[in-house]
Amino acid sequence: MYRLLFSLVISRVPAETAHHLTLRGLRGIQSVPGLAPLLRRLLATRDPGLAVHALGLDFPSPLGLAAGFDKDAVAYEALGAFGFGHVEIGTVTGRQQPGNPQPRLFRLPPDRAVINRMGFNNAGSEAAARRLHGRRAGTIVGVNIGKTKVVPEASAAADYVASAERLAPHADYLVVNVSSPNTPGLRNLQAVEHLRPLLRAVREAADRVTTRRVPLLVKIAPDLADDDIDAVADLALDLGLDGIIAANTTIGRDALLSPPALVKETGGLSGAPLKERSLDVLRRLHTRTGGRLTLVSVGGVETADDVWERVRAGATLVQGYTGMIYGGPFWAHRVNRELSRRLRASTFRTLAEARR
Repeated sequence: MYRLLFSLVISRVPAETAHHLTLRGLRGIQSVPGLAPLLRRLLATRDPGLAVHALGLDFPSPLGLAAGFDKDAVAYEALGAFGFGHVEIGTVTGRQQPGNPQPRLFRLPPDRAVINRMGFNNAGSEAAARRLHGRRAGTIVGVNIGKTKVVPEASAAADYVASAERLAPHADYLVVNVSSPNTPGLRNLQAVEHLRPLLRAVREAADRVTTRRVPLLVKIAPDLADDDIDAVADLALDLGLDGIIAANTTIGRDALLSPPALVKETGGLSGAPLKERSLDVLRRLHTRTGGRLTLVSVGGVETADDVWERVRAGATLVQGYTGMIYGGPFWAHRVNRELSRRLRASTFRTLAEARR
């Protein structure tokens, strides 16, 4: 039914308009007392075999929603009620910014993909901190922070630190995003000589503002060379980071089926075309880190089999976003249900046992 609705109605609505309408509906659900908890009882997984203990947290399922959907922390409880084991809000920047000019979000249905050049449009870290302040225990919420566009590269660390100081007290975990292709110069921060002082500064900032040690992860691009992936993995181990999220959107456009006019749009590509590269990066990180870090795999995740494959390849957690766009609001619930069946059909009792 959702495929039919998508084909006949949703696909005719501009992608960003559809996104805002969906968020408005989710905010409405979240605002009605008792409605999100009711949906959670109906849609959240009850299979203890899918539970994951990672980052000092107990996730009901390995499948979470990647950053980019709930940029301003307005609908995370409603999203968690639809079956996501965690929701990563953001990317949040130190200052409010409008992002890039519209149109900036494009669907590629023949490829089950999306191109975005949103440019970290968000209300800023102060606004996000206000929304997260005093939140009740429920959905596990990660906070993804990035650089404000107008801040020069030389001052990037101070911008990240400002966000970390405001948001660490309210985050279940923090993510330093240095891998979006839509902020000029941002990916330069992935170079180890820039990344080391940045991550150290964010770690120190988070520790200053809360006595609870907030887990810290870094999110990298799939377009990094293999040697650079190894260097980031080594740096993460050296600094005592808690994990790596791999990977962000790609600037690659190989073997796409969509019309050339869409394919040539600038921005980051997500969805099914990223599947193989994302899996390759995960396997390389797992080999390099030897299971000493929490690895979160994102990119091209569409089905329970995809989640299973990522777990078997070393992922502790898995995230999706584009899969939900093409799979509908009950996508996470459906994937969790099918993942439970996949687990029961295997020789493993839990996903933790299945992870290599």
